[in-house]
Amino acid sequence: MLTRRLSVDIEGVTVSVAEWTATRPTTTILLLHGGGSDSAELSWGELGPALAAAGHRVLAPDHPGFGLSTRATWPLTQQSLIKYVGEVVDALGLDDYVIGGLSLGGGLAIGHALERPDGPRALILLGSFGFMPKLSDGVLSGLSHYATYLLLHSGLLAAMTRSYAQNPAAMERGLRSLVRNPSSRTPELVRAVSDEASTGTALEVFGEWQRDQVLPRGLRTDYTDRLREIAMTALVVHGDHDSGVAVARARAAARLLRQGRLVEVPGAGHWVQRDRPDVVTAAIVEFLESGI
Repeated sequence: MLTRRLSVDIEGVTVSVAEWTATRPTTTILLLHGGGSDSAELSWGELGPALAAAGHRVLAPDHPGFGLSTRATWPLTQQSLIKYVGEVVDALGLDDYVIGGLSLGGGLAIGHALERPDGPRALILLGSFGFMPKLSDGVLSGLSHYATYLLLHSGLLAAMTRSYAQNPAAMERGLRSLVRNPSSRTPELVRAVSDEASTGTALEVFGEWQRDQVLPRGLRTDYTDRLREIAMTALVVHGDHDSGVAVARARAAARLLRQGRLVEVPGAGHWVQRDRPDVVTAAIVEFLESGI
């Protein structure tokens, strides 16, 4: 198994891409991480090697301003990030690939699949954004969508998040709803998330995307009415204790997708592949080997 970093230049940003690959891979998978204090290594550092060991090639970019990628010269919006994903696909020369993503990354994978219906061979959505018209109550300690909107657009949410990121104990408590399994919520993971939050620009650029998406009465992007347009096989993997995107939304999305398959992960929160890597890895390997 080969592990390395690639670098691709697209408009306004140099993108760092993590790669884990078998010697003769059968499938290429492009995985897109989530928002907040996330990166390719944080989201896919366990799953990537496991999929490579199963005979596949995994490519995982750090989004602009996250991880090792430079900050973009353009503002991060849903549409600008979908464009970025397409440019990364082209720069890497991908023509036969599966695309997947977590949360924000799942929403980008959906947007890419809608924009390029003849592009990816299949779709993998983990705790995906894009299934709901507004934020679920409980995302921020039970706050309503409108209260979250006010905190976000006043700058108070950014200040609260910066303070929280500098406190390891607070970070560990915050991760409990994302990674519910105590054995998966290791001190190393808490430290890595804290480092990403405190040393990089991830939280700042994610705030740009949030301010574009979170409107007073709902979210700018909701793909629910367009899911039937997606003809490719799609695997929806969702924790049944996801407090960010209710599992009922994932169930509805899997029914709307023309070839949707749902795997509910018992006891898992929003960061589902970190929470239950055993279940998620097995489900994705089975999906990739099912003749998609």
